[in-house]
Amino acid sequence: MIINAYESSATLKPKEITEVLIMAYENLSLEKKDNIAIITLNRPPANAVNLGLREDFSNALDEIEKDKEVRVVIITGTGDKAFSAGFDVSDTANVLKGPDGAGLWTRVDKFPKPVIAAINGFALGGGCELALACHFRIMSTAEKAKIGLTEINLGLIPGWGGTQRMTRLLGRKRALDLMMFAKRLTAQEALDIGLVDKISDPGNLMNDAMQLAGELAEKPPLAVRALLRAINAGQDRGFEEGLKVESESVVEVFQSKDTQEGIAAFLEKRKPVFKGE
Repeated sequence: MIINAYESSATLKPKEITEVLIMAYENLSLEKKDNIAIITLNRPPANAVNLGLREDFSNALDEIEKDKEVRVVIITGTGDKAFSAGFDVSDTANVLKGPDGAGLWTRVDKFPKPVIAAINGFALGGGCELALACHFRIMSTAEKAKIGLTEINLGLIPGWGGTQRMTRLLGRKRALDLMMFAKRLTAQEALDIGLVDKISDPGNLMNDAMQLAGELAEKPPLAVRALLRAINAGQDRGFEEGLKVESESVVEVFQSKDTQEGIAAFLEKRKPVFKGE
């Protein structure tokens, strides 16, 4: 179902009215505001990931990837308690059914459009792994907001990419400390070690995420996609392969209309308007 709405107020000029499209799923909502898509996990109270949420999440990613108007994605959780508690242990019977959690989070990591995690509450276990898969992370300073890979307390280990992404991000020594002792970090602690990129007052979290998304949405989409592709190639297949993909991508984007626009805007000392062409 698509719901058309409009953000407006008496102080807004007509050109500032923004159309909002909302796609309703059972376990999440998908909104589109201009060039920004917002996925809100919606399984209160903890937004735990079950089969239904995995299926909805996969479908939402399909929709966003095909939508040429969407340039940036924000992922957050409903309410102020949880971004996501990770795997729903009450849904163990369905763990091997439907889209695989590890595959979905890897898809986020490799997504051709920038993905921002707006961490509104606790992000533990698979929820932390989802945040780690995102390209940027903004975390609320709310008292309830904690982040960590806590699976070892259940006799498990992170299974949706956490062992690799946390180690890649923070280094072996720090990642071992956080995972072995199942530490839950506050927003400030996570910022101090580089686990998140920015912290925000609870009331400003989505505004800050939207501001970052807006800045990214103004970048040339073809170059953004090429940049992500080259970085991923180097991380996954080594330095030489990364250089190869980088060289191929430079040739590709150099022939685009966006590159012509960027160079023209630079010479004319104006702000470029990129159209993804």
